[in-house]
Amino acid sequence: MKACKNCRMIVFSNEKKCPKCGGELSERFSGMIIIMEPERSEIAKLASVNAIGTYAIKVK
Repeated sequence: MKACKNCRMIVFSNEKKCPKCGGELSERFSGMIIIMEPERSEIAKLASVNAIGTYAIKVK
């Protein structure tokens, strides 16, 4: 598992770049949130996430 340093999306495959934004991936991240309905989610708004997916809370 790796997380994008730019958009914080978690990637479960062996990709070299983030499939969402093309950003650099890191194996060092903490926390995980799963967004199912970004338009209705208060957590998605706080995390500035506008797409369905799994996201890291903090990426190093």
